[in-house]
Amino acid sequence: MRAVIRKSLVDQAIGQLREAIVSGEWPVGERIPSEPELIRTLGVARNTMREAVRALAHSGMLEVRHGDGTYVRAKDETEGVLLRRLELAGLLEVVTVRRGLEVEAARQAAERHTPEDLARLRTLSRSPDRGSLEHRVTRAVDFHTALVDASHNQLLIELYRAMAVAVAAGIHQATADPGLSDVGTREHEELLAAIADHDGDRAAEAAARHLAPLIAQVRARL
Repeated sequence: MRAVIRKSLVDQAIGQLREAIVSGEWPVGERIPSEPELIRTLGVARNTMREAVRALAHSGMLEVRHGDGTYVRAKDETEGVLLRRLELAGLLEVVTVRRGLEVEAARQAAERHTPEDLARLRTLSRSPDRGSLEHRVTRAVDFHTALVDASHNQLLIELYRAMAVAVAAGIHQATADPGLSDVGTREHEELLAAIADHDGDRAAEAAARHLAPLIAQVRARL
């Protein structure tokens, strides 16, 4: 009986912590309140609170950084599992998944984009190839995220954003490695032209061609 009561208390604590994450009260990337504060706020014992935090860390929603605190890692269990899987994925896996998402995003962006979407893409495309590595990677990620946003397909957008860390890491690796395709903006021009013309097939082909050299180079190293 005591074990049942304890499990119920842990489940309640998990539910309260999860709600704070899902609702956005604790945004992704931010540190959650300290253990003593959580214990006072939720009115549970320390062991109960620790079990609840461990459960959410195991699901991928929280990340415990010893000596620093506990941070929100994902807004739900599905995103948490995806992030854990992406950490184990190699560059080829990440880039090929990116290609699948971005090709479909380009097709739908050509059909659904707004004038604001196109203006945003053009602004990001005009960013120079020069600058620090971090700047170039950030601008490349911003461009491809804007492309997916222009699809106005909410599920596609959420999947791509869940991959954001892996996408950025892959672009960073490709940019830093002189033997791999660099992150440039010249290749974006034909993609933007196809989107502006509302030509979904041409946009999809342009998106596929954009990543083809990198995929071929990575495969050649395996």
